[in-house]
Amino acid sequence: MKYIIFGKVVRGDGYGKKLGFPTVNLEINSQRIPKTGVYAGDAILEGKKYRAGIVINPEEKVEAHLIGYTGNAYDKNITLETHKFLRDYKKFNTEKDLIKQIEKDLKKCLQA
Repeated sequence: MKYIIFGKVVRGDGYGKKLGFPTVNLEINSQRIPKTGVYAGDAILEGKKYRAGIVINPEEKVEAHLIGYTGNAYDKNITLETHKFLRDYKKFNTEKDLIKQIEKDLKKCLQA
């Protein structure tokens, strides 16, 4: 099922950036969001569409890596659209394992 999630970009903890995959973190209000997991989709920011890897974590925190985006999105409005469920959310034993999985996920995002 396709979901549309919209919100304002807020500061996160910077972990995605540290790993080499910066994300936008959304401040969302009471809107329906998909189940916890990783999704392939699109992001629309400042009128431009980007392919995106979208993560819904167990605390219902929504974040996305916009493929090809290098700007500063803080305080801007963004719309995310899920297209395909990729996998369940999980914790990884090492950062190396997490990075490998993110790389696989983003390849799938480009194909979805």
